[in-house]
Parts: sequence; structure tokens; C-alpha cells
Amino acid sequence: MASPTHQFEIKPLVDLQFSGIDLSFTNSSLWMAIAALLSVVFFVSATRKKAMVPSRVQAMSELSYAFIANMVRENIGTHGRQYFPLIFTIFMVVFLGNALGLIPYSFTYTSHIAVTAALAVMVFLMVIVIGIFKHGMHFFSLFLPPGVPLWLMPLVIPIEILSFCIRPVTLSVRLFANMIAGHILLKVIAGFSVGMISMGAAGYALGILPMLFNVILIGFEFLIAFLQAYVFAILSCIYLKDTVELEH
Repeated sequence: MASPTHQFEIKPLVDLQFSGIDLSFTNSSLWMAIAALLSVVFFVSATRKKAMVPSRVQAMSELSYAFIANMVRENIGTHGRQYFPLIFTIFMVVFLGNALGLIPYSFTYTSHIAVTAALAVMVFLMVIVIGIFKHGMHFFSLFLPPGVPLWLMPLVIPIEILSFCIRPVTLSVRLFANMIAGHILLKVIAGFSVGMISMGAAGYALGILPMLFNVILIGFEFLIAFLQAYVFAILSCIYLKDTVELEH
């Protein structure tokens, strides 16, 4: 029986080498492309016929649009509408990566820290670049909360800088750790069913129990897939709010 961690192995499908750099098309790249294609096909087909009485596909697309729009408005404000395409894309990339990974023989690209860290660092750098562009050097007043006594500044400022710089770490580790833990648990429990088959007729009967538990767990993992995408998107909104307004 394969190791529970075997499912996270990146395998090249098309080997490409350029000046010593590995540009191979991997199973991770394949499922990223599938996620992108599915989202494009879904939203294009949903918006092709804008009916007064929406179909199920159109209703789902409008619901997802309204959901992300409300998230941006509530956490960034009305001036944060410019970030709606970014937050919507981040949510769909993370959610589809999480959800597609529940399909047998698929690959969960959000289970790799390189993917989640790339998304988190992108948001982090956008906050810095856009913040400086909009507010100039006043952006760095973010590291000095209002009302702090002068004698506390040498202590508070390093703490604020550290908490700001650790954002991409917590954002990326939370997502990839949850995906790894959930998929390993599914694999281990499925292994119990396979292992019990070798016990004969009694093993077949006992093997049903972990299989049924795995069915329930898959439903729970789908909920986790949505919640982790929601958390990633809403934290991105909170971080991007620093570029819209400063407290002082």
C-alpha cells in the first residue's frame, strides 16, 4: 500500500529543461490548468444568457459574485472595489485547488507550501508597493499605533514590524498544513479498509466501517476546502485594507 504522503509527490508529465532550469509541466501544473479551465468555462457559460429568471448555473455564479463582493465591501470598504478581481481570483484558485484534490487520483496543488507561499507573498508585496505608492512614507506610520507613549516606541515598533512581516508565513502555512493533514487522514483511514480485506470474510465486514467514516470525512473536507479559501481571501482583504486607509 502506498505511503500516505505519496499523493503529494510532484511528478513531471512533460520534461522541459532550459539553461539548467527545470520548466517541466507537472501534475501540479496540470491540475492548476484544469482549475483555471473549469472556472473560465463555468463563468462564461453562466453569463452567456443573462435571463431574468436565472438558471442554476447563473444563480451560482451570481451568488459567488455577491459573496466575494460583500466580503470586500465589509472588510476593505467601498474604496476596496478595485481589489475585487484579485480577491475573487484568489478565492477561486484556493477553493478549486482544495476541492479538486478530493477527486480520486487528482493532485492538491494547495498542499504545497510553494503554491500557498507564492499567493501569500504576492498579497504581502502588493500591500507594501501599493501602500507606499498611495501614502508615501506615511505608510510606515502603520507600525506605530496611535496613542503609544514615546518611551514605548522602541518596543512597540519592532513588534508591529514583526507581526506585519509574519503575515505571509501564517497565511501560507495555515492553508497548506490543513490540506496535508486532511488528505493524510483520508489516506490512512482508507488504508484501514484495504488492510482489513486480507482478513477474509470478517475483514470485508469490518472494512465497511472505516469506508463509511471516510465518506463522512470527505464531506467534512469539502467544507474545510471552502472555509480555508474563505479564510485566505478574507485575510487578504484585511491586509489590503492597509493600502486604502491608515488609522492616523
